[in-house]
Amino acid sequence: MPYDSETLVSALSKEEVLGHLNRVTKEVNFLDQRTQANGNIIFNGLIGRRGFRISKVVNRADTFLPLVLGKIEGTPRGCIIFLSYRLFPGAMFFLAFWSIVLVAFTAMYALVIPNYSYATICFSLALANYLTAMYFFNRQVKTSRQIFHKLINFQMKD
Repeated sequence: MPYDSETLVSALSKEEVLGHLNRVTKEVNFLDQRTQANGNIIFNGLIGRRGFRISKVVNRADTFLPLVLGKIEGTPRGCIIFLSYRLFPGAMFFLAFWSIVLVAFTAMYALVIPNYSYATICFSLALANYLTAMYFFNRQVKTSRQIFHKLINFQMKD
């Protein structure tokens, strides 16, 4: 399954990082139009004392948008931020479902009903499905990562 992770070291304290995230993150109920993001909201999600679950704000649906799970540990000179990027559970379910179905058809056409051209087509579709998901997921991780890094390197000006 598509997955990525990274560890960041920040000179900002744990409280400052959580404060920056709190200012640009909003918990959203997608069924209620009143909770939709305004201009200064960058992420949707939840911020807790030890970590967070966020995703980038988007104007249209994006299946491969990563869910960013973070854990923050304070240190005497700043903090360490552990990030993991993964697909939302619904997207992961459909990717796994179609991969399993296509691999099952591949096995059926290769072993039970000897039709190797159909087996090749099913395997090619399974591979294309997975590679497409990886490509679009990694593209979205890159943009989410850039936004997060920009936020963490945010410097307060008087």
